[in-house]
Amino acid sequence: MNLHQMTTEKSNPRSEHLDSLSIREALTIMNQEDHEVAKAVKLVLPEIEQVIQHVIHAFQQGGRLIYIGAGTSGRIGLMDAVECPPTFGTPFDMVRGLIAGGDHAFISAVEGAEDSETMGVDDLKRIGFTGNDVLIGIAASGRTPYVIAAMHYARSLGSFVAAVSNNKNSKIGAVADVAIEADVGPEVLTGSTRLKAGSSQKMILNMISTLSMVGIGKAYKNYMVDVLQSNKKLQARAVNMICAATGAEEPLALRTLSASHNQPKVAIVMILLDCDYGEARDRLAKAKGFVRDAIKQ
Repeated sequence: MNLHQMTTEKSNPRSEHLDSLSIREALTIMNQEDHEVAKAVKLVLPEIEQVIQHVIHAFQQGGRLIYIGAGTSGRIGLMDAVECPPTFGTPFDMVRGLIAGGDHAFISAVEGAEDSETMGVDDLKRIGFTGNDVLIGIAASGRTPYVIAAMHYARSLGSFVAAVSNNKNSKIGAVADVAIEADVGPEVLTGSTRLKAGSSQKMILNMISTLSMVGIGKAYKNYMVDVLQSNKKLQARAVNMICAATGAEEPLALRTLSASHNQPKVAIVMILLDCDYGEARDRLAKAKGFVRDAIKQ
């Protein structure tokens, strides 16, 4: 295992004396290094764009987005996935995160799980993965056996497969249809890929899930119009969003939200077109969920 050849495993000369620096000096170096993350992500925007286009197509055909990874990478995939239902009103199964060792590994490391090739395939089979789904393998090193085996299996089904890693010419990149390889440079703490590598992965998955949802009508302007109102904060956010998107006063927004069966997207169309729930719902159905198209009909 030639880890010394990987950028993510190299020693960072800027933090060579980390153990002898003051806290402020160390913080300054970490902050400077974090600035490099956004630069690295900028360089892979073309690849991210390609992946988003494929995810949108999969969603439109009834497919799903599945993230798979081990350790930090698996946890980042899980975090992105679990935020989709409350943010975009999606079914639980539409965006899934799989981590080596199972969900328990999110809070307690399961040593050795990432080296298992059978676990990756078994996890995909367990969730009924099909060729209509998109698989995104995540691994800072780009060499995790659990992830690579799952990617090979997904490709055998005809699925679109992407890779997110932090080393150029990675093994998972070689398996993928599109390889997103954000080279963020050596970590401040050598080999600790939960730092810059993890930050870049979070940024990339944010882009993929958010813009894929926008691409299927889950936003109007820059508002999350399918947000689930599962707590008081989200209820207030829905009302404020309706007011901002339509110019309506709060009492009208509240009444319309109630009449829309607590669907902000429908409430917005009802107010903008001064129509009832049935017409708004029908217009949205014809517009495939896009508010902007529904109000243009």
